[in-house]
Amino acid sequence: MTEAEKSSTGLSIWGFKVYVVCITIERVAVTLGYLKKMSTYEKTKINRNMLDSDSVRRAVEQSGHSSIMISEDELLESLNKTLLERPNNQPIWIFGYGSLIWNPMLEYVEKQPAMIYGYHRGFYCWSRINRGSPETPGLVLALDHGGSCHGLAYKLSAEKKTQELLILWRREMLGKVYTPKWVRTNTPQGVIHAITFVIDRSSAAYTGKLDEDMIVSIAMKASGHYGSCSDYLIDTAESLRQENIQDAKIFRLARELLARRGHSSNSKDYPTNNN
Repeated sequence: MTEAEKSSTGLSIWGFKVYVVCITIERVAVTLGYLKKMSTYEKTKINRNMLDSDSVRRAVEQSGHSSIMISEDELLESLNKTLLERPNNQPIWIFGYGSLIWNPMLEYVEKQPAMIYGYHRGFYCWSRINRGSPETPGLVLALDHGGSCHGLAYKLSAEKKTQELLILWRREMLGKVYTPKWVRTNTPQGVIHAITFVIDRSSAAYTGKLDEDMIVSIAMKASGHYGSCSDYLIDTAESLRQENIQDAKIFRLARELLARRGHSSNSKDYPTNNN
């Protein structure tokens, strides 16, 4: 860069010259170890490249919170164990019920509306990495026992299943939170078996049942590696609405959060007539 170019792009702050470089926030986060450089987590958004390079793990390690993660060896052991339990060598499907609906970050060959029995969706998981921090935990969705759940099923290609599952495991299994399970899944094309992620009730991340006021209050304060907890809630509600998936509790939470933000007019987008 020439002196003229430096002069035109630089800013003086407390006598130091700062140069503006066009680089994505994700790259800055990975390069600088953003947990130590940022006062909040709100500037970070997860993407596929970050999972592929395992940069979230490195950032958590740099923050001094390695104890809240499983090791890469443990992660791979969990993945291999799940694949060994695959029913009848069938194609691999993934059942998504939360952020996998609006941001799957998977390369898939087919998507189907899907429903499972025996589990239901709820904010049962403290998030100390993805949507919160160890100091200010957020909440994310998990499946817990009982009821049923509507979501989406994604079919992975046989050729790319290894890479896609590793990305998925780094996304969902980094914390000591979920148990991966094969579940019988109903789709318009018939019954399939899909991998999904159920809350481990023995984990310190299990919240038990929280009242709705507390969920909204937590969502408004917490933010983590993948973004803010409030955005997670609103993005989930919006994706459920767009996919015509009815979830009265999620819609109520979204309306309440928007009302507290002062955007009550936007809350009308979410149905009120479902049970």
